[in-house]
This record gives sequence, C-alpha cells and structure tokens, in this order.
Amino acid sequence: MHSMTNQLHTTLSSLLERLDDKRLSNANVIPWSSPVPSFGELSSSSVATLGLNPSNREFVDVKGEELDGNYRRFHTLKSLGLLKWSDANATHHKLIMESCNRYFHKNPYDGWFKGLDKIISGTKASYYDTTAKACHLDLIPYATACKWTELTSEQRTFLLNFAGDTLGLLLRDSPVRLLILNGQTVINNLQKIAGVNFTQDCIEDWTLPRKSGIGVKGLAYRGTIREIAGINLNSKIHILGFNHNIQSSFGVTKEVKAAIGKWVANSAEEIFA
Repeated sequence: MHSMTNQLHTTLSSLLERLDDKRLSNANVIPWSSPVPSFGELSSSSVATLGLNPSNREFVDVKGEELDGNYRRFHTLKSLGLLKWSDANATHHKLIMESCNRYFHKNPYDGWFKGLDKIISGTKASYYDTTAKACHLDLIPYATACKWTELTSEQRTFLLNFAGDTLGLLLRDSPVRLLILNGQTVINNLQKIAGVNFTQDCIEDWTLPRKSGIGVKGLAYRGTIREIAGINLNSKIHILGFNHNIQSSFGVTKEVKAAIGKWVANSAEEIFA
C-alpha cells in the first residue's frame, strides 16, 4: 500500500508538471483544472471501469461556472490558492489525491456514475461501497472543455500520445484485476495503446432497437493486457468491454443494460473463480 501511495504521488507530480505545457491548452484541456488520476480509491480496488477522460462537469456547472463549496468535486488552481501548477508542493498533491479517493462520498456526478455502478454490481464491487471498492479510471486524466467526440482527431491523438502512459503507471502498482471498458471508443483506444486485439462477440440481447431499419448490434469484448504504452503492468489484467456507451449511446434500453450487467456478472465470476 505504501509503495502504491508513493507511485500515485509520483504520477500526479508528473501530470501536474505536464499541465504547464502550452500544447495541452491547444488540445482544449481546462488549464486550471487538476488532473484526475482516479475517481475513488485505486489503492484498494480490485475492479475498475475505464472511460475516455473526465467530463468538464466535474469542474463546472451547467452555466460553465467553476463548482465551489459543497458542490466542488476536484481541486483547481483557485481552490488550492495557486497561480500555476508548477508551484504545487507535497501538501497540494495530498489534497488532490484526497479529493480523488473521497470522490464517491462527497458530491459524485451520479448522473454519469450510477448507471455504470449498476452494470458492475455483479462483480460484488461498487464505487459507493466502503468495503468492496471499485474505482473509475480514464485513458486521459485531463478534463477538456468539450466532449471527447468534439475534439479534432489531431487533438485526440496528441492527448493519447502525451498522457497515454498514465493508465499503465496507475495500474502497474494497483490491486486492479478486472478492467471494464465503457463504449467502443474506449475499447478501440485501449487496444491501440496496449497493442492487443480483444476477442469480440455479437450478442443478440444487446441490440438497440431503431424505429426504421435494423437495430444497432451489441458487441462484447474479452481479453487480457500485460502492458500499456510500453509500461509493463507486472501482472495480467482481465478486460471486459461493451460497445454501447452506457451514458451516451442513443437508446440504450433498461433491458439491454440488464443484459450487459448479467454478462459482466457471469464473466467476473469466471475471472475471480
């Protein structure tokens, strides 16, 4: 646990240093927002979900104003009383890590996480449980002012090249054994930076109905990874993924969500057996 804490602080320090790189602003990263290494306590989670990058709503309200007081989720230059990230010291690092660890017990963005927590409940872990913990990670730990899909392909490629090693560094020293991928874009990008191809199955029960024409088929992915962006993970991590993004795929029905949850539960049972 101690070495994990040290590694998290080393990784965070590196992420903060990179925030002063002007190219990050050009990639639409919110310059005053802290990096988010994890949502929840990585050091005691055996299950983690994976998304693209933190939403701007982790830092701003619907009007685009910075969240503050009891509504604040993560630290910013303002909340830490800093002018620039290179001025951050060990005390600031500790405060940032505390906000990550306590995320689900303060003011979590439930509109995004509750649905995903239901999907992973069959693993016997939860974001909101203090004993059987799960956490959430992102491919890129920096929040952008717009959605990932609204970034240019150049901006997306730059961010993956610039910070794609972070996920490997975080997972390398963690107890995570199962990583659950939410959506096709996450799956495609992880395959790219991990240099693997996961097995793919088409699952009838996951088809999203459409009023006209054939429905959107549901794809399940399974596999393992041992390295990410050249970072050796020291042990094998099992992968489960589904092509429908639970929060944003148009028309993901309750039935499809339940079917995905059942598949995750059965697959996790095999993995942890």
